[in-house]
Amino acid sequence: MRLDRVAAAPISWGVCEVPGWGVQLESTLVLSQMRELGLQATEFGPVGFLPDDPVDKAALLASYQLRAVGGFLPVVLHDEDQDPLPQVCGYIDACRAAGADVVVLAAASGAAGYDTRPVLDDAHWTTMIGNLHGLAKYAESSGIVLALHPHVGTMVETRAEVERVIEGSDVGLCLDTGHLFLGGTDPVVLAAEHPHRVVHVHLKDVDRVTADRVLAGELPFTVAVGGGLFRPLGAGDIDIAAIVGALERSGYEGWYVLEQDVMLRAGDAHDPRADVVTSLDHLREAVA
Repeated sequence: MRLDRVAAAPISWGVCEVPGWGVQLESTLVLSQMRELGLQATEFGPVGFLPDDPVDKAALLASYQLRAVGGFLPVVLHDEDQDPLPQVCGYIDACRAAGADVVVLAAASGAAGYDTRPVLDDAHWTTMIGNLHGLAKYAESSGIVLALHPHVGTMVETRAEVERVIEGSDVGLCLDTGHLFLGGTDPVVLAAEHPHRVVHVHLKDVDRVTADRVLAGELPFTVAVGGGLFRPLGAGDIDIAAIVGALERSGYEGWYVLEQDVMLRAGDAHDPRADVVTSLDHLREAVA
């Protein structure tokens, strides 16, 4: 694995689309720190973090010598009365115009945040799988990698839901090591059993004790994140080396995005750069 395939994510600096998610740093500060750490590419972060216009977005990233990876888009896919194609296809076009090659899609619940979600019936699942099929075809025709992101608080969270997507569709997966773990899927096993469905990777590490409380329903996801659920790579309980090794042996050639979900509080002396450095050092050791 070449380290020029390792990218940053603004949420490692606490930048997130969820309302009330801590202090939101300015893009100029975050991008300059990414580059200072030797990172060469980044995902876009939430709407408003970078310029809306794709040309302006690409120009800003280029001014920091950063490549555009792509963006994260939560969208409702299961409601037959809501057609997600115009929104998602427009986002795919905008990412391509900004020089990016990946769109990370989450099957949003329709609720704010990621602490609650409804239960889908078979009709909802049929609608969602059909929408994923149409969106995957459009992305392929546009030269964009579309990756469905199993994510806490979305309609694809649990192991059974991940398997239902794998069996019922051809859409590629974003292997987010932390969110899969929190949904009850061992990311090491998924990387070994379905490596060719993985088209994008978010590398996270988690504290198992806190994660088990989230899995048991004892602790809301957002509260857990604020309490340090996600750790720098190597400081938690996920075998990052095993995951990367399995994917590399399978021929995976995509991005590895360092994505430690953190919340920054006013007056907090914690410097997110220190955690990014720790993650980079661990990843270098893991692939050596």
